[in-house]
Amino acid sequence: MNGEMVKNIRGVLVDSTIISSLADKVTALPCSAGSFVVFPGFCDVHVHFREPGFSYKETMVTGGRSAARGGYTAVCTMPNLNPVPDSQPHLQEQLTLAQNSPVHVYPYGAITVGQQGERLADMADMAPYAIAFSDDGRGVQSESLMRQAMEEAKRLGRMIVAHCEDNSLLRGGYIHDGAYAAAHGHRGICSESEWGPIARDLRLAKETGCAYHVCHISCKGSVDVIRRAKAEGVDVTCETAPHYLTMDDSMLQEDGRFKMNPPLRSAADREALVEGLLDGTVDMIATDHAPHSAEEKARGLEKSAFGVVGLETAFPVLYTHLVRTGILPLEDIIHRMAVAPRQRFGIPLGADYTLWELDKPYTVDPTAFASMGRATPFAGDTLYGRCLLTVCDGKIVYNDCV
Repeated sequence: MNGEMVKNIRGVLVDSTIISSLADKVTALPCSAGSFVVFPGFCDVHVHFREPGFSYKETMVTGGRSAARGGYTAVCTMPNLNPVPDSQPHLQEQLTLAQNSPVHVYPYGAITVGQQGERLADMADMAPYAIAFSDDGRGVQSESLMRQAMEEAKRLGRMIVAHCEDNSLLRGGYIHDGAYAAAHGHRGICSESEWGPIARDLRLAKETGCAYHVCHISCKGSVDVIRRAKAEGVDVTCETAPHYLTMDDSMLQEDGRFKMNPPLRSAADREALVEGLLDGTVDMIATDHAPHSAEEKARGLEKSAFGVVGLETAFPVLYTHLVRTGILPLEDIIHRMAVAPRQRFGIPLGADYTLWELDKPYTVDPTAFASMGRATPFAGDTLYGRCLLTVCDGKIVYNDCV
């Protein structure tokens, strides 16, 4: 990020007044003196708000409040819903509910009907309303069907956003096929089940010219194939999540809050992801915020549902483990949380910004989350970075300035 952009994302607190070039105005706030910084509103291109169909896990209201509490003002919601947004009428159900969210919601349309991977959804009908197309939660297993999807997305000027998972290689696995799985008798998920489909899709993207984005990469093989594709001129971007950048399978516990898909992988994989951030291979950081009920996450590693929440801990985790340790500059993290996602997905910033206090440590308490989900691998951790205020479209949507 160049110096001008850095200047544009910073704010200062002087005599209890936030001065922000983003808001282009002075906003008085009842905050005590201290070290504060203003960022552009974060943008998460990978969240699950569970409506319609699964409102016992999360709603547009609670998900939006969770986003605002984490400094986010825009999110892209995944299509594993009921009904699946595989047609304009089904997508409209989600769009109507999204009006209840305090932050901007941009839904994906499904790639295939019912996310069943058998025939294409009505992409043309959804194109004016969907931010992009994804079957997240399921990988498109058929190469010929993915080629058709890319050709149609290219024609419509939309992007394919892929959950890459080869079902034939899963073999009942539910955590990484590594040392922890071997030592504790768990069935593992191999890394090739992720990077193999990515390699296939990158070849198809090169052949079709489709804009392509890879969801939640977790392993070195994925970084490697994406790096090579970028060097060859393929129109590809990718995301990873805070837990993959800061945790590995040596940190697993026999608890459902450590179970997500893809899984936490090895230390070498984590290091490769960080290297991918440093050299620009990894374009952005998303949370894959995936709330479930307490009962669904209380069945241990083997039987709990896949997915953890992340909107309210994302920036503190990254700031604590990557910025304060000197691995990445703060500006790089903000670029990947606020700038790069908007640039790639065409999401405007507007009068959206968020105020943070960076210096005081605190303990992660999931019972205080705005999200209905409580399962996080960071529960009980000491982190730095507390969101004090989030403004979306010039309106305060979260305020903890006390």
